[in-house]
Parts: sequence; C-alpha cells; structure tokens
Amino acid sequence: MQKLSPRDETEIADIVRAAADGASFEIVSGGSKRNMGRATEAGTLLDVSALSGIVAYEPDELVLTVRAATTLTEVTALLASRNQMLGFAPADWGPLLGAEQGSATMAGIVGSNSSGARRVKAGAVRDHLIGARFVNGAGEIIKAGGRVVKNVTGFDIAKLMAGAFGTLGVLTELTFRVVPAPQAAPVVALRDCTPESGLQALRDAASLPLEATGLAYLPSSISGPQFPNGVALIRVEGSHDAVADKTARLMKAFVAHDPIMLAEDTGAALFREIDNGGVFRGTGSDLWRLCVPTSASAEALSASGATNWYADWAGGLLWLELPATESVAAHLRAITAKHGGHAMLMRAAVQSRKTLAVFEPEPPARAGLTRSIKAAFDPKHVLNPGRMYEDL
Repeated sequence: MQKLSPRDETEIADIVRAAADGASFEIVSGGSKRNMGRATEAGTLLDVSALSGIVAYEPDELVLTVRAATTLTEVTALLASRNQMLGFAPADWGPLLGAEQGSATMAGIVGSNSSGARRVKAGAVRDHLIGARFVNGAGEIIKAGGRVVKNVTGFDIAKLMAGAFGTLGVLTELTFRVVPAPQAAPVVALRDCTPESGLQALRDAASLPLEATGLAYLPSSISGPQFPNGVALIRVEGSHDAVADKTARLMKAFVAHDPIMLAEDTGAALFREIDNGGVFRGTGSDLWRLCVPTSASAEALSASGATNWYADWAGGLLWLELPATESVAAHLRAITAKHGGHAMLMRAAVQSRKTLAVFEPEPPARAGLTRSIKAAFDPKHVLNPGRMYEDL
C-alpha cells in the first residue's frame, strides 16, 4: 500500500482534492484503532501523525484545542497540571487491539467515540466536542463549531465526526470542553452479589442522588482473589466532604451486599482497566460490546451465553468474550432486536471483520440517512471506504 504523510491541513486537502477517480485513503493518526471496525478497502495510507500538538489551552474557560494526532497521554498530562481532565474518561483501546500503550490520539478517540465509565454521568465523547476542523472527501477544509461552549444555533456538524471512524472527513483540529478534576473519587465495592443482584444494585445506585461516575460489575471469572464471588463497583466524585457523605450513604444503602471502601489508587486502577478493556488485553479472544437498556442487562447477559464478560454503565454496556461467527452475530442482534440497543464486534481477526457486520445493521430509514450524509461529506467514497459498512 502506498503511504502519504502530509505535514499540515493544506497538504491533506491538496492530496484528497487531487485524488484520481477510484482512489481511496485509509486514514491513520496513531494507528491504535486500525484493528477496530471493518478492514478498509483503501489503496493509499494517509498518515496524518504530523498534525500533533496543543493549539490553545484556556484553563479558566475550560476549553482545549489540539491538533488531531495529539496523543491522549500528552493531553492528560497537560490537563492534570491544572487539575483538569476530559470529562468522558477517554478509553485507550490500543493495547487491547494490538497497538502500543499510549499510541491513542485524540482523532482516534473522537472517530471511535471511545468513552469510559464516566459516560453514565458525563455523556460520551461527542457531548464534550465543541469544535472541529477537517478535510472532506472533496478536499475542502471545513470548520465546525469553535472555542466557545455555546456556539451552535443550527446543526452541530462537529458531533457528526464522533463515531464516524474517519468516513466523513480527515480530522485536523479538535476543540473540547474540559472539566475540573475532583478532589476525591472513592470506590465502594459490593462484595456479596450475584450478577443479577449486582446489576440491580448498580441500577439502584444510579437512581440515588449521588451522581455516581462509575457503575460496573466484575463477575468471579475476572474479579480476582480479592473478590472471589464477583463485585459491583460504585464510584462517586467531589470534594472530600461531599464524597464522605456520599460513601456513607452508599455503605448504608447496600449494607446487605457487604460493602467496603477501596483504597483510592486501587479503585482508580480498576476503573482504568474497565475503561480500556484491560482484562481481555492478553487473551487474543474475539470480543463483542453489547449495549442494551440497563433494565434488560441481566436478561441479555443470560441470553448471550457468554461465560467471560463484565458490565459497565450500570449494565448498559456488556463486554462479551464470544466467537466472531455468523451465528453469534445473529444471536446477539436478536437480543438487540428484542430489547433495543446494538452489538458491535470489538476485536476479531481481519477475515472475520471483512465477512461479518461489525456494526449493528441499520434499519432502512436510518441507512438511507447514513448514505445521504456520506454522499454530502464524501461523495466519491475516498475516505476510509468500507470501514463501517461494506458499501460505504
């Protein structure tokens, strides 16, 4: 495959605009997500890793603008120096997908909408993305949104880039709303609960006025010797006084589940692994992510047949170790058809990702809308063709 390495946004636009009929590009910034989604059908690798660095950081305004290939590691360190963070807890899935630790870039995180456990309170990546610059499939430089939080009166084009896997534009610059880091983020572990009672406890915790920022369940197969019967994890955040009150209420509300307070570094490490799919990092197994309403999580889990799994987002997200086969795909999508939601093949061999529907098949009306948007942004299908759906 031919490789092109543009140095800036203008060169990207020139390359795309000059593309011959039938040409197409696989877009790479850090490469941590190349094994996620369908294998692209592109003929040229467009490496945009040169577009890296901080463009503007205004801590008092809680706004950060970076070039697209800036690493998550750099952004996290910069924000931490001012006691701030990205509110959606961006996930680094690189090592899970065979890439190096720390290779995740902000473009990859936006393109894959990689949100961690804090999504239950803070929302997804797209909820924190307030501006973007990108090159569309016609080689035009587009600016959407800006560096002001309330700057959209019409359609918010920047948010379309989140979860589009580079099929609509080559991201060059991204602007995020950031949030203050909490003084404390303790985790309460409920040690005496089955998967069913643990998932119910997480839903109960979500309904309490405590603004939990982490609601996960680890079954006995992966919870380790400290929790031989599985464990439900509830994280709260805030000032020291506020979290003392919140954890006291949790300990009282769930006394029947034998709750304990985890050391803060232990709880933080657990949720990093939950965010990043770390428990499956070295297994090499096929992985699915099943999103369903939290009220249906126990039933969906049982129906899935998975024996190695864990739950996040109060059960709204199930990580499932299941084979990448047509029968499994059909079975999981029968579950989503019954309960709502979607099933995504998170990790599998290239051939499986070529032959299976990696993403939930869209109903006709939505598929038509998807095609219309693709036609508007990339009419010649030159950007990451086939990355999400075979003919797009």
